[in-house]
Amino acid sequence: MNTVDAKRVLETALICSHQPIQIRDLRVLFADALGADTIRTLLEELQLDWAQRGVELVQVATGWRFQSRPEMREFLDRLNPEKPPKYSRAVMETLAIIAYRQPVTRGDMEDIRGVTVNSLVIKQLEDRGWVEVIGHRETVGRPSLYATTRQFLDDLGLASLDQLPVFDSDQAQANAFARLGEADPSLQLDMALEPTDGEAVVIEVPAADNADAPIFELSSPRDPASNGDETHEH
Repeated sequence: MNTVDAKRVLETALICSHQPIQIRDLRVLFADALGADTIRTLLEELQLDWAQRGVELVQVATGWRFQSRPEMREFLDRLNPEKPPKYSRAVMETLAIIAYRQPVTRGDMEDIRGVTVNSLVIKQLEDRGWVEVIGHRETVGRPSLYATTRQFLDDLGLASLDQLPVFDSDQAQANAFARLGEADPSLQLDMALEPTDGEAVVIEVPAADNADAPIFELSSPRDPASNGDETHEH
């Protein structure tokens, strides 16, 4: 099979798939006649072939996939005008702590944030498929250890945690996903990094079954939303 035909096979398989596909699975298309390095080269060529189109080929944590480009969001939204779910700043700060400090317990999160983390905050992250329990700390009560999932990386358009931006303060990490949008044009993040006091920051994400994920949009509404936190009492 020549290069052109091989690329057509890969292109067809990826377009027809609802999930990212790993290179080892793509080799099955060619009965293992093509090695992993060859397939990776072909995928990189396909990326260039689609460079000027409204859809792009990207590598995420669970494999390779085609997805719409951020600049297409405005038009695709007209087909699906429903508002995506919103997540409070408390949820996003908790997610940032887990992403940057994992594995962490709920107590660790509370020590870092300085407030009690509402169990509903963690449940929201678990329900979205962004965090999971990976074990328990061997200490009194054996608290659960939380870490991010591959779904979290897929929704951010990342192949690994190493691609998360590095910051030297907790507040900067809490805003990491907005800053990530500046560093990676494949994400649509629109958020005031330092909202004024009293303003809540929410993140809008596609529904879990949206094939066009990941497209994120953060906003800072005028009317503060409840963040689900309870402050420590002393």
